[in-house]
Amino acid sequence: MNNTVYLYVFDTMADWEIGYLTAELNSGRYYKKGQAPSKIITVGLEKTPVTTMGGLKILPDIKLDECSIESTDILILPGGDTWTETIHQPILKFAERCLQEGVWVAAICGATIGLAQTGLLDSCWHTSNDREYLKMICPTYTGEKYYKMEFAVTDGKLITASGTAPLEFSVHVLNALGVFSSKTLDAWYSFHKTQESKYFYELMNSIQ
Repeated sequence: MNNTVYLYVFDTMADWEIGYLTAELNSGRYYKKGQAPSKIITVGLEKTPVTTMGGLKILPDIKLDECSIESTDILILPGGDTWTETIHQPILKFAERCLQEGVWVAAICGATIGLAQTGLLDSCWHTSNDREYLKMICPTYTGEKYYKMEFAVTDGKLITASGTAPLEFSVHVLNALGVFSSKTLDAWYSFHKTQESKYFYELMNSIQ
């Protein structure tokens, strides 16, 4: 593994949808013993500041044309209000290349609409915010029979998730990267989902 994560950043990106995930990837606080935290590299179409939906300003580390498929373990595509626009075509083409070459791609909320528009959801199991909405907004989408009414779905090297499921999205990505033990991942999810203290202690014990 390269221990490197590409995070696509753009104006209006839904920053909260990837908050749980980026915190754990960057800190590595619950990673398996001896495993270093992941290196998150923010990727922009240009190397100019973007403003998230929450008003945070991010200066991308690199431009898209500087990305190397061989240098990353996963490409993360956050949601946002602009995924139906042509501005995202370059990153969607890069995502397609990643999948073709066996690199993980993880898309949540609006990003799944972008994938659907480019045909990347027509022949694999997936989810999104709503099947009927996906059909309505993406006239070329033909993957209805592969749609699952679940919070998050993994098929091959592709992870998709509803915008209401940042925790489940995080679980699927962390599992795909293999950075948490199964006990740690179960306890981490249960603690954040239920807020019950017993799972916090399970989480702490799992990393001893």
